[in-house]
Amino acid sequence: MFGYLTVDRGELKGKDFDRYRAYYCGVCRDIRDTCGEAARLTLTYDMTFLAILLTSLYEGADEEKDVRCILHPVKKIKVIRNPYTAYAADMNMLLMYHDLEDNWIDDRNVPSLAAVRAFRHAYLKTAPRYPRQTKAIRHYLRELHETERRDDAAPENAAKETGTLMAEIFCCRDDEWADLMRETGFYLGKFIYLMDAWDDMDKDRKNHAYNPFLRLPGQAEADESALRLMTMQASGAARAFEALPLLQDVDILRNILYSGIWIRYRAKRPEDTDKGNKADQ
Repeated sequence: MFGYLTVDRGELKGKDFDRYRAYYCGVCRDIRDTCGEAARLTLTYDMTFLAILLTSLYEGADEEKDVRCILHPVKKIKVIRNPYTAYAADMNMLLMYHDLEDNWIDDRNVPSLAAVRAFRHAYLKTAPRYPRQTKAIRHYLRELHETERRDDAAPENAAKETGTLMAEIFCCRDDEWADLMRETGFYLGKFIYLMDAWDDMDKDRKNHAYNPFLRLPGQAEADESALRLMTMQASGAARAFEALPLLQDVDILRNILYSGIWIRYRAKRPEDTDKGNKADQ
């Protein structure tokens, strides 16, 4: 489901893209240090966005290095690491672990069980440091299953659980900015769910899987409902985001928030480029 909070490469300056990539690689190396090489493949763009957002908000002291990477062996790459890239890496690992565990419990997926066993030691070291976030992930999976069991026809009801999860993950500290960070995460989480559900309609129809948009009379109605609901969530996230005192890397963050999150939508519906390009700023 995750992975929609990415940059719009065509609208981003070269130096900003290089910095974005350095953050991505920094989170990736933090994942490697916690879980090993294989876990690096689970990194999502969403957690890179979170790392940049937290770094901008709390003005983290970055450690910038040129390093060699097994995934990019030809030349050294620049990485940015700080406590917030480490936090994003930990959240990525918790989400990954519980998702794999859920796949095993529900579908008896053997590769998922193997991965759970491989990452269990890292999980047991990490989860106790984040009881609130770990509880939120478990609650999210339970409620998501219940929503699917009820075959809830309202897309916003289903999206709410992902929003509640992301609210807790985005809130790194219980401080004066906690409410705005939760609000930003809540709306982005709802957006992610809605975009994913709309994007997966054909696959879910074929597999007879739960998807609230499939309860609508036709594709045109689903497209209209999805765009309206996604625009509302993007606007809500933008309002909370703009209330935060952000200066560092704000151009990268705005690129993601106002354009990058719509890339998948524009790819499937290029005729709606102007509609889905930007939320209210």
